[in-house]
This record gives sequence, structure tokens and C-alpha cells, in this order.
Amino acid sequence: MDWGKYATAIAIWEALNGPAPEPVEPGAKTGLRLAPRFVEWMQGLRPGWATGLGMSRRAIFRLLGNTVVPQQATAALQLLEARREVVRR
Repeated sequence: MDWGKYATAIAIWEALNGPAPEPVEPGAKTGLRLAPRFVEWMQGLRPGWATGLGMSRRAIFRLLGNTVVPQQATAALQLLEARREVVRR
């Protein structure tokens, strides 16, 4: 797949999370649409975390859209720890 200007970012993420799934899938009405497995991969979640639950596409995207991904949680914890260290001084 030709990722264009995103090729470097995709390559880095693939090195961390494995090969990227197809970013689009056939849509019933609109031709191509965003693939839930790709969104799951972009968020750094294990394959099937949301897509393997047997839910509707709409429910999967709702879940993915309301999820705190591991990188966000890590960053938040690091910021809180840094602030706690400043307060202790």
C-alpha cells in the first residue's frame, strides 16, 4: 500500500504494533469506508480488542471513539507522577 506522506509514521507504528491492516473496506452505500480493524491498530490496541466482540460496526466505532488508548493513559500517568514529584519538593 502506498501510504504517501504518512509512510514514515506507518512504518514506525508497524515496527511497534505489527503490520497495518487495510485502512478501508467496501461500504454498502459509499464505496470505500474506514475499516474498524485499522482504527483499532492505529490506537495501539491488540487485534480483536473491539472488532472481535461480535458487535455492529456502529458499536465498534462508538467503543473505539470513547476509548483511552494505552499511549494516552501512559502519558497521563507520567504527567501526574512528574507533578507529584514537583509538589513533594
